[in-house]
Amino acid sequence: MSLRLLALSILLIASPVAVAVAPATVAAASQSAPVLVVDAFHAAMGRADAAGVADLLLDDAVIFEQGGAESSKAEYVEAHLPGDIAYSQGMTDTIASRRSTVKGAIAWVLTQGRTTGTYDGKKVDRLTTETMVLKKTKEGWRIAHIHWSSRAAPAT
Repeated sequence: MSLRLLALSILLIASPVAVAVAPATVAAASQSAPVLVVDAFHAAMGRADAAGVADLLLDDAVIFEQGGAESSKAEYVEAHLPGDIAYSQGMTDTIASRRSTVKGAIAWVLTQGRTTGTYDGKKVDRLTTETMVLKKTKEGWRIAHIHWSSRAAPAT
């Protein structure tokens, strides 16, 4: 048996295993992709990359924060993003729990955590919740909705 024939035989024997594994790998990747977008959003915020933040938002994204709302990416980028970037520069975010769900072309990522640091000369210690709803587009997953809320962390 030639080396080429041996290699082809091994490939043909192994291919059903590869096909059997691929759906699980694809499913895991599709479940984690929205979480990676959420992480990329926060990373862009942390490095003061307003364009990077904006790129991850759909044009009609709606952002709810502390009872206020921006009803589009343009409104958020103009009105609130500069303040959010300034705030994030002095903060450390710790994730306490996170779960995500993908249903077709819609996903949501639910995160609870704690934000600590200094902003405007004042110490910050807040328990946080974040909901991000994402939509799969031809460019990949993009954020359609963000809802942030927080409360003062209990004194330790």
